[in-house]
Amino acid sequence: KEMNIFLVKIVNLMKEENLFASQGGPIILAQVENEYGNVEGSYGVGGKLYIKWAAETAISLNTTVPWVMCAQSDAPDPIINTCNGCYCDGFTPNSPSKPKMWTENYSGWFLSFGYAVPYRPVEDLAFSVARFFEKGGTFQNYYMYFGGTNFGRTAGGPLIATSYDYDAPIDEYGFTRQPKWGHLRDLHKSIKHCEDYLVNADPTQQSLGMNLEAHVYYKTSNDCAAFLANYDSSVDANVSFNGNSYFLPAWSVSILPDCKNVIFNTAKFLAALYSKVVSQRTVGDVALAHNTRGSELSLASSKWSWYKEEVGVWSNNSFVASSLLEQINTTKDMSDFLWYTTSINVDENMKHGRESEGILLIESLGHAALVFVNKKLVGFGYGNHDIPDFLFSKKISLNYGSNTLDVLSMMIGLQNYGPWFDIAGAGIFSVILGDLKNGKKNISSSEWTYQVGLKGEYLGLDKMSLANSSVWIQESALPTNQSLIWYKATFLAPEGSGPLMLNLASMGKGQAWVNGRGIGRYWPAYISPSTGCVDTCDYRGTYEPFKCLKKCGQPAQTLYHIPRSWVHPGQNLLVLHEELGGDPSKVSVLTQTGKELCAHVSEADPPQADSWKPYSDVKSQGPEVRLVCEQGWHIASINFASFGRPEGDCGTFSPGSCHTNVLSIVERACLGKQGCSVPLSMTDLGDPCPGMLKSLAVEALC
Repeated sequence: KEMNIFLVKIVNLMKEENLFASQGGPIILAQVENEYGNVEGSYGVGGKLYIKWAAETAISLNTTVPWVMCAQSDAPDPIINTCNGCYCDGFTPNSPSKPKMWTENYSGWFLSFGYAVPYRPVEDLAFSVARFFEKGGTFQNYYMYFGGTNFGRTAGGPLIATSYDYDAPIDEYGFTRQPKWGHLRDLHKSIKHCEDYLVNADPTQQSLGMNLEAHVYYKTSNDCAAFLANYDSSVDANVSFNGNSYFLPAWSVSILPDCKNVIFNTAKFLAALYSKVVSQRTVGDVALAHNTRGSELSLASSKWSWYKEEVGVWSNNSFVASSLLEQINTTKDMSDFLWYTTSINVDENMKHGRESEGILLIESLGHAALVFVNKKLVGFGYGNHDIPDFLFSKKISLNYGSNTLDVLSMMIGLQNYGPWFDIAGAGIFSVILGDLKNGKKNISSSEWTYQVGLKGEYLGLDKMSLANSSVWIQESALPTNQSLIWYKATFLAPEGSGPLMLNLASMGKGQAWVNGRGIGRYWPAYISPSTGCVDTCDYRGTYEPFKCLKKCGQPAQTLYHIPRSWVHPGQNLLVLHEELGGDPSKVSVLTQTGKELCAHVSEADPPQADSWKPYSDVKSQGPEVRLVCEQGWHIASINFASFGRPEGDCGTFSPGSCHTNVLSIVERACLGKQGCSVPLSMTDLGDPCPGMLKSLAVEALC
């Protein structure tokens, strides 16, 4: 019933706005359900009946565009079943009348608190796309192409970080991530050159050797486009095709729009002799390039105010139950927080001293909890994205007589995937007090008092209307490293029009607001494992989310996105709710105002993909260095330009054994422009080492 209401509501909204293609709008495809096939078996016959109903209901809404179901091998006709994953070249739809479609190609992976940062090499991503179209694919979509941010209390799932950047070609701040963006741009330009052939016929497969093959799309026997693939994960190869010899690096595809000239290879962009894609170096969480121009505003001198949160029950709207309640159904998702409060009585007749010791065991479905005994913090327990439940165990001291136990259970996102995810719970489900001498006492069924949310939330301390409230305290000594404390300060936004970043590396765990708008949850205190990262991840071979990791032994995220539209001239309000303990005086606001670009192009490289013309020989068109700044920026300086045998990588280029300084030539072509190109022409650049293969390396600052 609810799904029917939802489907009808959404489709009618689209129709009312004339958004479907038949109405002149942009919607050419509609989707019902998502990856339900992965969990369908858990629901038995009910799962199969549901899919049948969902398909019939969707079709009955008469959208006039095709419907798809992702990862649903039993999608009923005429619903098109599609593929989601890192590779879909081997996917076959469940009917020959349905096109081969790829709805989610993962450009990276999501980021979780306490985990290292995953990324996907673009050589592998480009390989997966080229293989898909090589083998008859018709539609391919990136997940994600433009990274995002989980603002406020939204999240991609339990303990998933605020950044949903996904190592996407365009990052969450709107900047291009190089070389990923540029390499994929050239890939799709190359595929576009093959378009007439791809839509004309199915491919013909040819074996070229062990783990080597070609797929050829013919218009006529003498007119074709071809994809040459080496899907071996380690061995490079030279292959013969149509009477010509071609070099194929391992795990790569070459694209020949005329069955003769290679205009693109998925692996060729980083190796010194093949790179023609602009690249940038990264620092921290975002695309802050080597020698990046930026502006950072420290809040150390800001006038900070604070409000100390009460521990336990704080209002008369609390309630009592003789059991431990599940958190989500209790809070109704109105807050991340639920207080569980009870009293523990220690028999004074057992007195052997002033205090009694015991072991406190608390089991939680997730996701984290602060534990207080007699209003004093005794510990913090938490899970992780894969295992959100946890066991908290702590030796505690109790007074003889009455003691209070307050547990602040915390949510960090809601479960959003898997069978029965809609009934996945959170919060405390077992509390046992172990006496070191007399065994254990289960107090789960004691009388518990519940308080939804925090008093600071109830007061609205995150709101601009409370900025001047008397509840805020301001004294000369700023309290730091305290749990459950709110902080407030104002700041002037750095100049410029670009997005801002809030550096919260000095904080522990909590939430942040700018001018009353939530920029998300932060948790820099949750450090990722120290092992598992590599300096260089080998793109060759099958990718999976934890193959390529960076930032081991560091927080998953320290920089948080503030959209420029959220700030205004003059003073802006920053509010932090710190749960564990941190130092707000070390918080800063950053913006990116410049970025270094690098390119290294060899004479052996093909020309740019968009410069290739049908029925022409690539040898008649030379390669060139191209530099392109972000929109609104221009090339401000050229830091290095050498033609010959330059060595090193972006940021470490140096002249090699053969060198001509072409700095003035590149400056004339590029300075003051948003983009420029410099052909590898010995007529213009000279010939410092005749008879040797040469390359041009350039570093520029936008």
